[in-house]
Amino acid sequence: MPFVSVKVAGPLDGAQVTRLRQGITDLMAEMLGKRADLTAVLIEPVAGEWAIGAEPVARAAHLDATVTLGTNTAPEKARFIAAAHRLLAALLGPDLPLATYVVVSEVPAESWGYAGRTQAERAQERSQGRDAGSGSVPA
Repeated sequence: MPFVSVKVAGPLDGAQVTRLRQGITDLMAEMLGKRADLTAVLIEPVAGEWAIGAEPVARAAHLDATVTLGTNTAPEKARFIAAAHRLLAALLGPDLPLATYVVVSEVPAESWGYAGRTQAERAQERSQGRDAGSGSVPA
């Protein structure tokens, strides 16, 4: 049940938003093993001033993918970060600054969940052989 937030400064059209949303969902499933049907993606155009090294930039992006702590290896996260950066560059253009960050934030299973239940509760039910309900795979 990952949540991905993408902030983008500069022009952003509907086709780019659609391709970012689908591309990020696909990468979360393919590279991090997350369920696409539980992957939430928020694309946020930034209206404020974005600066890098105290200098304003016309185009910038920041991607933060939140997942459950310990559900991915360091190599999986590294591959995701590289692929997500390639996706951002391909869709937003070659003028993206060097300081275009992709972050994989890990949250303890007992600290988040969906449908009113924590990821820890779902994991405990699975380990006891009980049906954890719809969407019981950790993300």
